[in-house]
Amino acid sequence: MSYDDPDNPSPAPRRPFRRGGALVVVASLVPVGLGGWLLWQGVSGAASDDQPSGGTAASSSASGPASSSSSSPTSNSPSSPAPSDGKSESGAAKPTPSKPSTTASAPPPTGPLKGKVVVIDPGHNPGNFQHTTQIARLVDVGTHRKACDTTGTATNNGYSEAEFTLDLAHRLRTLLEKQGATVKLTQNDDRPYGPCIDERARIGNDAKADAVVSLHADGSGDGNRGFHVILPGKVKSGAADTTAIVAPSRELGERIAGGFVRRTGNAPANYIGGGTGLDVRKDLGGLNLSKVPKVFIECGNMRDAKDAAQLTNGTWRQKAARGISEGIAGFLKG
Repeated sequence: MSYDDPDNPSPAPRRPFRRGGALVVVASLVPVGLGGWLLWQGVSGAASDDQPSGGTAASSSASGPASSSSSSPTSNSPSSPAPSDGKSESGAAKPTPSKPSTTASAPPPTGPLKGKVVVIDPGHNPGNFQHTTQIARLVDVGTHRKACDTTGTATNNGYSEAEFTLDLAHRLRTLLEKQGATVKLTQNDDRPYGPCIDERARIGNDAKADAVVSLHADGSGDGNRGFHVILPGKVKSGAADTTAIVAPSRELGERIAGGFVRRTGNAPANYIGGGTGLDVRKDLGGLNLSKVPKVFIECGNMRDAKDAAQLTNGTWRQKAARGISEGIAGFLKG
């Protein structure tokens, strides 16, 4: 994640952004959070559901169609597509695939989440590295002004946070749509850069989303491992007023944390949140400006070799997507 130090964006995926400012540590996890973790032990989902859609267990391709962009940073990850000369084996020119759209996909006619709207916010944009001037401009987040966006972090091998979040977003969208939810992405690598953090918040607000989840991976020091979910603190300043969303966002975050632990087997972060997997912050524009329940999830630390090995693995990402989806579903079902 990279909303902590907008004055020092990373110039390229191989020189990732590092987390900067102080973090507000939440107290111990309340019993209802632990209860939420156990509640979903019984949620249906065969082991085969943890395999990436349309591929083998080792596949790292997204469940949804991921567009490739000339502005995307080069990656050494397993998810990088093989080079192509633009022709099929027969020598005929391949049709150019259409650019994925950020508009909501039509949900199935039935399902437990029918009528629910979920906005998925893939953190950062692969094109941000090519537009550092544009993403450095300041926007109003209520409590202060902050950079429009940042480049995000990357693993030591160059697998960018932007690649990771987009792949995870596609997998998560597929799982939620199968349950009847209407799902919208804030970006799908279908724009040069951004959107800015204030626009990301507006997308969820305008959609009247029942839940919004912003997907990220951290850029902390080696040895710092595990995931954490960031919850909005109570903020009321300028355009920011989180009064109505603090409580439901906490419930959403606790359920996501529970699902994530159960599906991935990963422990909460050992360097933030006091072992609860939860962290409250008042400095993130995407949370401050939200009018609907919203959380961020840092799925692991890209700068730690062990976490990075999981984040770059398609099978693990599918498990992570299922854990997040079950947390969202549990929240929406009440």
